[in-house]
Amino acid sequence: MRIAVPVKTEILCGFHAVKEALAAGRRHPVELYVEREHGESARVKSLRESAGARGVAVRTLTSAQMAALAGAAAAQPAVALRASAYPLAELADIMDPAAAGTEPVLALDCILDPHNLGAIVRSALCAGVAAVVIPKDRAAPPTPAVSKISAGALEHVRLVQVTNLARTLEHLKSCGRWVAGLDRAAPRSVFETDLTMPLVLVIGGEARGMRALVRKTCDLMVSIPQSGAIDSLNAAAAAVVTLYEIRRQRGVDRAAPRTNPRSTDG
Repeated sequence: MRIAVPVKTEILCGFHAVKEALAAGRRHPVELYVEREHGESARVKSLRESAGARGVAVRTLTSAQMAALAGAAAAQPAVALRASAYPLAELADIMDPAAAGTEPVLALDCILDPHNLGAIVRSALCAGVAAVVIPKDRAAPPTPAVSKISAGALEHVRLVQVTNLARTLEHLKSCGRWVAGLDRAAPRSVFETDLTMPLVLVIGGEARGMRALVRKTCDLMVSIPQSGAIDSLNAAAAAVVTLYEIRRQRGVDRAAPRTNPRSTDG
């Protein structure tokens, strides 16, 4: 019995992107490609097993064939996966507090560089965001290259593309969330601001920051204190600093006090 192939497929390249796509189970995997010289390595064997468990065909290719398959996405990858297109989440999923929970939502305005998007998505997943929201225009899309750059984190993140980001932020505000914009010129530091409320954090692109209408929707603007000659942190670095400050304030990782390792009993 032949399995119907989805109308639109993508080629994911690189071990981590392929591994996480198979693990997340959100895409329909069609075929796994393995470069002949790496086919017997332990981690490639683990991918073969994962693919086999889902009934996915495995093909062994030469290095030249792998390079041709990957095209500009990667230089001669050891593994690649043909799978259905990236499954975008729906805005309704994060409009409902019961579905989105209290974790922060991250909104990105004018992030054009796929490397920045990949790095931000990886940090967002680690920091426990409910979702990442990006505009359909003037933004890097969630391509296979972004999945590879994010080390496969994109496969697990709920990512929403919207036509009008400012209007979307207003909708999220109507659901009880506050909107905080990150701006290096804001007088209020992220470390001095209560960020424990249901929150949407907005980060603008490096060239021009966030657009005027997006900025206008923000309830508050915050900054990351900086020193030195460099003008500012890049968007990816600013995202990880702020997301982990939000996480710290919420006590997500608060553990029981540890005993002094130098103390002795008796």
